[in-house]
Amino acid sequence: MIHDFSIENMDTVAKTLGATIKRVGSMVRLELENATTLSKLAIEFYFDISADNQTMNLVSVYAHNTFFQLHNCNGFIQSDILNQVTFFGRSNDTISGLIIDKDASCNFYANVSNKLLQCDFTTLPTELMMCSIALSLTDSDTFDFEGFNFDD
Repeated sequence: MIHDFSIENMDTVAKTLGATIKRVGSMVRLELENATTLSKLAIEFYFDISADNQTMNLVSVYAHNTFFQLHNCNGFIQSDILNQVTFFGRSNDTISGLIIDKDASCNFYANVSNKLLQCDFTTLPTELMMCSIALSLTDSDTFDFEGFNFDD
């Protein structure tokens, strides 16, 4: 199910990622650590930031030698089966997404054409296949999850 990106839904994100929420004002922070790989991530969520007469949501990911930001985040999909959360933002005909795993890994896809999410990924060049598969769940026109039981 696609969830609205809101401060009220952060408990769902924290539960899926096995993290504890830390709040500082209106900012929410999660910290993830993988003892096996020694990977660490810190994720900060900012809601209703105003700039240049516009309001937006922001997700920042801090990792060793890496920093990602997803501007205009408007939704997320959590998967307890995959132990991951996909945050996404749509803009015109493109989508950008951050996929954060419970094992403290992160993947980022930016400005992916919505058309790639609706096509048969097996017909795509291998360089485009992964983004199509990874972000396809964010395309509510492609999938109808009503009545679908993931436990079968």
